[in-house]
Amino acid sequence: MTTATCLLAVLGLASPAAAAPPSEDQKASAATDNAARQIGALQDIKKAANKTEAKVDSKLLVEMKARSNRAATSAMPQLQTGVKVTGNKTLVDIRGTVTDTLTKALTNAGASLKSVSTRYGTVRAEVPMSALGTLAARSDVKKIEVAGGAMTARQLNPHAKPAAPESKEAKDARIAQNTRTALADRAGAIDSAGDRAHNADTARDTIGVTGVGAKICALSDGVDSLATSQAGGELPAVDVLATQAGSGDEGTAMLEIIHDVAPNAELGFATAFNGDASFADNIRALRFDRGCDIIVDDIIYFKEAPFQDWIIAQAVNDVIADGAMYFSSAGNEGNTVDGTAAHWEGDYVNSGQVIGKFAGYAHDFDPGPGTQVFEPISDASSAGVPVLLNWSDPLGGASNDYDLYLLDARGNVVSMSQDYQNGTQDAYERVNTPGFGGSGLRLAIVKFSGADRYLSLSALRGRFSDSADGLKAFNTPGVTFGHSAARGAFSVAAAPAADPQPFDLEPGDPPNPSGPFPNSYGSDTALERFTSDGPRKVFYEADGTPITPGNVSATGGEVRQKPDITAADGVRTSVDGFDPFFGTSAAAPHAAAIAGLVLSGNPGIDPAEVREALVNSAVDIQAPGFDGRSGHGVVLADKVLEYTGASPQPLAQAQSPKVTANDGGQYIHPGDTATVSLPVTNNGDATAVSTSVVLTSPTAGVTITPRAQSYGAIDKGATTVKSFTLSVPASHPVGVPVVLNTRVTFAGAYSPTTAGFPVEIGEPSPTTVDFAYTGPAVAIPDNSTVGATVQIPVTGIGSASKVTFSIDGQTCSTATGSTTVGLDHTYVSDLVGTLTSPSGATATVFSRNGGSGNNLCQVVFADGAAAPFSSVTTSQAPYTGTWRATQPFTGLRGPADGNWKFSAFDLAGADTGTIRAVSLHINGFVTP
Repeated sequence: MTTATCLLAVLGLASPAAAAPPSEDQKASAATDNAARQIGALQDIKKAANKTEAKVDSKLLVEMKARSNRAATSAMPQLQTGVKVTGNKTLVDIRGTVTDTLTKALTNAGASLKSVSTRYGTVRAEVPMSALGTLAARSDVKKIEVAGGAMTARQLNPHAKPAAPESKEAKDARIAQNTRTALADRAGAIDSAGDRAHNADTARDTIGVTGVGAKICALSDGVDSLATSQAGGELPAVDVLATQAGSGDEGTAMLEIIHDVAPNAELGFATAFNGDASFADNIRALRFDRGCDIIVDDIIYFKEAPFQDWIIAQAVNDVIADGAMYFSSAGNEGNTVDGTAAHWEGDYVNSGQVIGKFAGYAHDFDPGPGTQVFEPISDASSAGVPVLLNWSDPLGGASNDYDLYLLDARGNVVSMSQDYQNGTQDAYERVNTPGFGGSGLRLAIVKFSGADRYLSLSALRGRFSDSADGLKAFNTPGVTFGHSAARGAFSVAAAPAADPQPFDLEPGDPPNPSGPFPNSYGSDTALERFTSDGPRKVFYEADGTPITPGNVSATGGEVRQKPDITAADGVRTSVDGFDPFFGTSAAAPHAAAIAGLVLSGNPGIDPAEVREALVNSAVDIQAPGFDGRSGHGVVLADKVLEYTGASPQPLAQAQSPKVTANDGGQYIHPGDTATVSLPVTNNGDATAVSTSVVLTSPTAGVTITPRAQSYGAIDKGATTVKSFTLSVPASHPVGVPVVLNTRVTFAGAYSPTTAGFPVEIGEPSPTTVDFAYTGPAVAIPDNSTVGATVQIPVTGIGSASKVTFSIDGQTCSTATGSTTVGLDHTYVSDLVGTLTSPSGATATVFSRNGGSGNNLCQVVFADGAAAPFSSVTTSQAPYTGTWRATQPFTGLRGPADGNWKFSAFDLAGADTGTIRAVSLHINGFVTP
């Protein structure tokens, strides 16, 4: 047998069936031709790429070549690039130096910007295919990639028929009906079985800790049904990052789980689905802008590197370094114990077999004396599977070039990824299996050039299993990867809380395990069969520094013991489609909420001590000690609270004061004295004893008497009010508020609490001054967090006592593209509008309101309006009249002169519009 014949026999590349059985030589010749023609044609494209084309994702490049010259890919009849083109545009991630110059160039090239991250050097945009070459030639562009994919860790039935896409109209109608039902029903909360299984319910009752003082924030797809959950009493107010509510409801379901376990914790949310860099930015924003103590997500981006902390893990590292705790799903990619994974990692082994006609030796997967250069994918788990190849070069510094090919049993290339790596790129290739799967699919890794490296090959939620034509599957543990494997993060595995998952991952699988509900977890707890295993080998620090310089093989690097802990899934929520809710997506928020109880009962506790408590109090449920599926075991709320000595804490906080002039006047003037009635509410879990308040002002010349007062003991949930006297100097300027600072002290670890309150000085002017935007109409980018902004210059006001905002227009109608309305847009509920003062203070004017109606015209947003704009319905379009904004404009008062900004963001696809005419209406103060 020739070398080529041996190779093709190993690969299983057989020629198509013929009427008569071909001879061995005929089969070898046909297979040789097929493989050489297809992989060789792809290598033709790679080797012919110029310096600019080498900056373009290989899948994009092949798609471009195919569109310009069909002959370029005619030798590969089964090839699917995976590039989605709508019209003439495709969604890409542009990596480089992000400046206004680059974003302007993109816009001029016809791109629609979706998200922009200066920190992480990334723009996500829909770009015309014809513009990719020109953009790649720019010196500030490092790489143009097919937009990085991502998925949540919710476990769905892989064999269920995909649901028909839900239109915006149908989704809005469903959610509106659900909200009406929730408001009318109020049947009572649906509690997660994990609350019981983790002993959180009894821990709250016996220890008395409820989450007070902790802020827990989630990242997932979206919170479409947030208002529905709030109407049904399932959720309180949630701090959602502006324009970052996302789309979908996994975030809503996660928040319900957190609220079930830690009902008095504050909640926050941001989407993770506007691109990998946006995800990283939102992680940081939740901590540094919104003060989240605990952050939890259930997302994996396919480009996250297994061997080095990439931008998302770097953001996780940043918030952990600042004192936050971070929890993330371990993933549903399976494990070797249950035989549910498709993961292999190890050193590259040269098979000695050439694939293609130019370069490249195939990797040998067989650890024994045989040679096998192919990894077979199970037919039953082959539909729409992302397949990732990484190797042990640093991010942005891959000088060794490996390629990834997906073929069928007949030797046809089904998909490929063959980017150039020559010293500045990432060590990453990705293919996707066909959406409907296939038979006899198999993977090959080719070292195109360079040195031997440690490899990681993962087919996420597929399985490597023996093929019908004799290929053996090789699996190794360690499929978990990405930011959940960051050193300081908690990677969370899943164990069912109640009923078993009602479907098999593959036909013929063993029965799925059930949970202990209505009892609690114990040492006999069974893990979900899909939960991802560890450990995770890492070769580089986040900055690219080698952990073991000179050794990036199987004997080098650092082994991170992941996952860390196990928590509940298979629980109920009130959210459509998440009853029950399976997957490590459900497990991570249970663990995060238990950590929230720990923070609540131990204010100021070192996060390292919380980790120690969670790890040491966990119930060991698999092999003795740490294991690569459950980590340290399943966490129980009562045990971890007892370990830390948690106790209920009071939380006394000053509320907004009532200030009245002592001369009986309606307003406070310079030279006046006034009475300040200051309420203090105990929002904690225990009585606030020995409560006192110190009231001061940094404003020059202001005096407050008495400076301090005792408020005594304040029961939990109660409010006590005391009065102070405020004296304002006659020299104090009109329109400049006096600032009152409160410091509330009490016996408790949350003491003291502080707050500041402005007191307006002067009589508001009855004269309203109007300021209009006079520039050209500005188009609002479709489905983009970048948005459109217009400026409104304001002069001669000084300080504002009242702010009103209007969207104007001459003739109101619902006509698409109307030029006579203030803001034309089809499907107004796509929009979020914000108003920003010269000081940088921002208020949300409207947020995804109005249903499918068109256009805003002669709409006034005023704090004193009778009804909120959130109550408008489709039938009221075009939207006119006077309404309350989503957020009050009181925070915009103060210095008014300068440029104000109105921004509109279209956060859903398919509908467009324009800002045309908007105005500010500002009252100053009466000048003495």
